[in-house]
Amino acid sequence: MPEKTPYHENQLRDYSSLFSRGMVQDWLKGVLTSIAFKIERYDSNRFKSGKQTYLDYLKYVYALMETHYRTEYILKNEFLNHQLIKEVKTTDAQVFSEFRVGNAIADLALFNGHSTAFEIKTELDSDRRLFGQIENYKKVFNRIFLIVPASKLSLYEKTDRSTGLIVFHFDKDRNKHFEVHRKADVCWDIEPETMMASLHTNEYKAIVNKHFGVVMGLTAFNQYERCLGLIRQIPVQTFNTLFIEQIKERNQRVTLTTRYFKEFNQLSLALKMSKNEHKRLIQVLKTPIKA
Repeated sequence: MPEKTPYHENQLRDYSSLFSRGMVQDWLKGVLTSIAFKIERYDSNRFKSGKQTYLDYLKYVYALMETHYRTEYILKNEFLNHQLIKEVKTTDAQVFSEFRVGNAIADLALFNGHSTAFEIKTELDSDRRLFGQIENYKKVFNRIFLIVPASKLSLYEKTDRSTGLIVFHFDKDRNKHFEVHRKADVCWDIEPETMMASLHTNEYKAIVNKHFGVVMGLTAFNQYERCLGLIRQIPVQTFNTLFIEQIKERNQRVTLTTRYFKEFNQLSLALKMSKNEHKRLIQVLKTPIKA
C-alpha cells in the first residue's frame, strides 16, 4: 500500500498526467509548458528558475508517485527496469507495450522462446474486466502473468490457477522488488485466427510461405482466407514457433537505459523511440527551469 500521503489525490493524478505519450510528443518539439504549469501550480517554492532543469523536476515527480501514487505507468516502468530490460538487452527477445489481442490489450508482451503477456493491476484498479482479458490472452500467448501490488494479492489469488502472479513489494525504506508468487502454466490453446489478427498482412504471408513454400495466386481479395486456411493446417506448436519468430523480426530499435534516465523507459517503449529521439528528449528536458 502506498505510504500515507500529505498530497491530495487530485494533485497526484495531475502529476501522473505528465507521464503520457501526448506530453512526450510535445516535449520532443521543445514544448515544455505542461511541466512548467505543474511547477507553477504545486512546486514553485521547491524548484527555482535557473538552478534546476525540467528533467530534475520529472525525476522528482516520478519518485513522489512511486511512493504515494503507484499508477500503471509506475508499475510497468519498474517491471521493465527490474525484470525485462536485461533479457531484452542480452538476448534476441522482443518486448512490446500495449499489444492488442482481440478485444483486449496486454500491458506488456514478451517474445522469446515462448510468448508471454503481462497484465498489470494497481491499487487503483478493480478485477471487473480481468476474466475477459485473460480469455483473450489465452488465444495468443503461451503464458500469462498478473502483476499486482502486495496489498492486492489476496484479491487476485483466486484467479485462474494457470495464470501466474507476480507481486510488487515496496517498503518504507524505498526497497522494491518483484516476486513470482505463482508460476504460469504453458498454454497451447492458441487460436490461429486471433493470432493472425495480431500480425500484419506481410507477416502472416511470410509464415505461410516459410512453412508451405511460396503460395501462388494470392490477391488482395483472397489472401486472408487462403492464408488462414493454410495456417489452420500447421501443427499448433509449429505455428506458435513461426508466430514468435515473425513477431521478433519486427526488431524494434527502442532505446532503453539501465542507468540515468530509467524513469522514461516505458514511454520510450510505448513510443518506439529511436536512439536519436531519446537523446533529443533528454537534451530538451535538461533545459533550465524558467521563471
